[in-house]
Amino acid sequence: MLRSSPLVAFAATTNAANATAFYRDTLGLRVVTDEPFAIVFDASGTTLRIQKVEGVSKTPYTVLGWQVDDIANTADGLIKAGVDLVKYPHLQQDERGIATFPGGTQVAWFHDPDGNLLSVTQPA
Repeated sequence: MLRSSPLVAFAATTNAANATAFYRDTLGLRVVTDEPFAIVFDASGTTLRIQKVEGVSKTPYTVLGWQVDDIANTADGLIKAGVDLVKYPHLQQDERGIATFPGGTQVAWFHDPDGNLLSVTQPA
């Protein structure tokens, strides 16, 4: 039923100015519009709506992720932009925070200003 319908992704913020600065200036996404209920970004052709809410429930799992061609370069760019990559004690990660899984897929995680867990993944 939805096979040919474009996906719209959602996350939430309690501080629209901080979220705009992070997603626009740090991650480089283009702002499409700033509406009363959400900031809308173009995430490489996918609509990303950062909903303006009074409280964000923090989750231990990834809510948004990007597939990248060069995770080391991406991680270095995020770190240079002031983003802290998450290091998990139960995972083997390199000095940056990149985990390599069986089969070769690599993943690094980071938080947005509201604590939403985001990731970048380089497939094997």
